[in-house]
Amino acid sequence: MNNHKLDLHDQRIGVVIPAYKVEKHIAGVITTLPQWVKKIIVVNDCSPDATSEIVRSITDPRIHLIEHPKNQGVGGAMLSGFQYALQQELDILVKMDGDGQMDPNYLPQLIAPILEGKADYTKGNRFLHPVALQRMPFFRMAGNLALTFMTKLASGYWNIFDPNNGYLAISMEKLRAIEPRNIARNYFFETSMLCELRRLNAVVEDVAIPAIYKDEKSSMNLPREFFNFLFNLSGRFFKRMFRRYFLYDFNAASFYIVSGILLGLFGGIWGIAKWAKSSQTGIPATTGTVLIAVLPIILAIQFLVQAVAQDIADVPTSVRAINDPISENGGWEEYPNFVKL
Repeated sequence: MNNHKLDLHDQRIGVVIPAYKVEKHIAGVITTLPQWVKKIIVVNDCSPDATSEIVRSITDPRIHLIEHPKNQGVGGAMLSGFQYALQQELDILVKMDGDGQMDPNYLPQLIAPILEGKADYTKGNRFLHPVALQRMPFFRMAGNLALTFMTKLASGYWNIFDPNNGYLAISMEKLRAIEPRNIARNYFFETSMLCELRRLNAVVEDVAIPAIYKDEKSSMNLPREFFNFLFNLSGRFFKRMFRRYFLYDFNAASFYIVSGILLGLFGGIWGIAKWAKSSQTGIPATTGTVLIAVLPIILAIQFLVQAVAQDIADVPTSVRAINDPISENGGWEEYPNFVKL
């Protein structure tokens, strides 16, 4: 990393901090942000504690406080922050949580790939730090491992890990092109961002950043959010497959998917039908009958594996300007304000 070559004081960097029940940590998060950060946007998501009072007590002209009259969820808070940031003269926007888990010393590493033109969107990866990883709560680690694979399938970003890491940065060009209605308001926010960025063919890069675990308490209902993630990831997966390989294009992966599904269905239905007939008559199925069921299933697996390989190879690796006039402004102009800015 060549951070010494980057003059961050000349860059227009903003930070959005969604805040909910973080009165013990919010002051520390704000006051430790480096001076080269041009704008600090704090979104109080109808927190029942003294978060707003603490933010107002900090004398810093960079701070802009947005207060939600009703809780919108972390995604809703970020959308309000995004909407305000798009009205400012910024180049990069960073998301940091208000609970003190994200070390501001890693901000230069996080934004460097975007400044150097290597990525459109960067995010932290706690799994690249073995020492810090040992301090991660077991259930949080297990949940991340399971959700990572499902997110790879749904988003198409096979090159990333720790997808729900909330320490992230995005170029304002890509943020402006995002369709806000595709972004989830709840804890699915980070994952929905990845799915939307894949629609824009944005380059996403992981940055090794350890988390800081203190006495903060998560307000997440794990069982409820697990099923919410499962449902949303399934929907995003099928939507991406349809749009990427059938609606806007038909390539080798499309052929593999169709062939794999048809062969798998044929082999499965044939096998079940012949097994049921053998059970009723007591006459064992012949070798040829069994092969007619087995061979299509084997071929189906091979086709689907090839489709996955093609999908992995399709991960965007080169930053490109947005040339689609429909995508240049996303849907922010029609998106309703959460608050009066």
